[in-house]
Amino acid sequence: MTDRVTHFLEDQVDVALRIGPLADSSLIATRLGMVRHVICASPDYLATYGTPATPADLSEHRVISFQSVSVLSTWDFEADGTETKASFRSRLSVNTIDAAIDAALAGVGLVRAVSYQIADHVRAGRLVVVLQAFERQARPVHLVYDAQNRLPLKLRAFVDFAVPRMRQRLLDVSL
Repeated sequence: MTDRVTHFLEDQVDVALRIGPLADSSLIATRLGMVRHVICASPDYLATYGTPATPADLSEHRVISFQSVSVLSTWDFEADGTETKASFRSRLSVNTIDAAIDAALAGVGLVRAVSYQIADHVRAGRLVVVLQAFERQARPVHLVYDAQNRLPLKLRAFVDFAVPRMRQRLLDVSL
């Protein structure tokens, strides 16, 4: 698993999950659904530190990010069709989304995650989504593969197995 765009031949990849608009290519793409990037925190954190009302409020909050704590970070937002960025300094920096979500669950701060990653926690009341009015538009999710030649049977079997399950999972986790 990687968060970078892979190159099928160079990286020896048969199939990939892509989030966001797709570039024109010779790849076959099957749309699975949509996801959102959301900001959330535990109810305990929000009770202690308050709920940010605007993206600019992030500079006054404890934020969990994925890079160095000494680096000034930004998150993108959108309001009334206008894109904006909000800057903050991370209170905690981690290198996996699971660690960031665990820290948010423990009340450390606000985290930005993809909706499917935190949906179960939101439904259970362990995390609360904030700044929804400023979220960027939902992004499409596609399963992509190279089918310039005849599709190998094992790849066809995987696609046939995975697509309906992934579509259902994205429906089940919509917030």
